[in-house]
Amino acid sequence: MPRADNAHFLVEASKKRSHDARQRAEQAITDAEKSGQRLTVAGIAAAANVSRSWLYTQADLIAAIAQLQTRRPASTRTGGHPASDASLQRRLDTALERNRQLRKQVGDLTFRLEAAHGEIRRLKALSPPTEKPLGSC
Repeated sequence: MPRADNAHFLVEASKKRSHDARQRAEQAITDAEKSGQRLTVAGIAAAANVSRSWLYTQADLIAAIAQLQTRRPASTRTGGHPASDASLQRRLDTALERNRQLRKQVGDLTFRLEAAHGEIRRLKALSPPTEKPLGSC
């Protein structure tokens, strides 16, 4: 029995996958443009569920991304999101507590230093006067 030639089904499936990937990438670019976010190839590839290497083979899509990037320069802040109010409050509370601890430590050390100076004065008062070296006033 002769083998059936099903290659045309594979070619059609490949074309459909490529077409679908292209549509997803175009939609991801459009969505990113509308959202006002900074466009990156990695971001578009992730949003479109395509590989960056495939996206780089699509010269017109890369050109569109590059054009949009020049229109919207990078903000001064890169990476992550701004800290939330709760996060800032926790950081402030932690800093205030550390400040209280340090103030207490400085107070304790000041007291100990004053006591040491007092002890030095007491010991100097108990010891007999020593002769002054020549040349000192």
